[in-house]
Amino acid sequence: MDIRELRGALGCFPTGVMVITASSEGMEHGMTANSFTSVSLVPPLILVCIDNNARMARLLERGMHFGLSILSAGQEKVSRHFAGQGASAGEVQFTWRSGIPFIGNAAASFLCRATECHVTGDHTVYLAEVEHFERSGLPPLVFCAGRYLVPETRP
Repeated sequence: MDIRELRGALGCFPTGVMVITASSEGMEHGMTANSFTSVSLVPPLILVCIDNNARMARLLERGMHFGLSILSAGQEKVSRHFAGQGASAGEVQFTWRSGIPFIGNAAASFLCRATECHVTGDHTVYLAEVEHFERSGLPPLVFCAGRYLVPETRP
């Protein structure tokens, strides 16, 4: 199987863009991801997948709190910065809740606690309980077929 072709086929599915954040030794850490889904409303559970080679995979542990910030349409530079693409996000504006950093001006943010971690293939799947969330009303940033898109907003 051609991995590049598989990646291209999987990239046909449009996704939101988020930054996973955590605090370790007094420093903010973040990474861009698009592998995120709602699992359950009662209890409120989400799922994220992180590459095993990512620094964030070494930071998150079961029981640990972390943040998810769904980026808003104007935050492509923030996404590229946390994806390690050399783009400067300028001064990343963090907001804090319960000792966890979040990206400011995001479309939505979630304070989560990792409840289960499963290493599978080249990624770790994290199941997490949502303990708090906020929604700004800003339109989300979308990624599809290797590029960023801004969805149309309707009144």
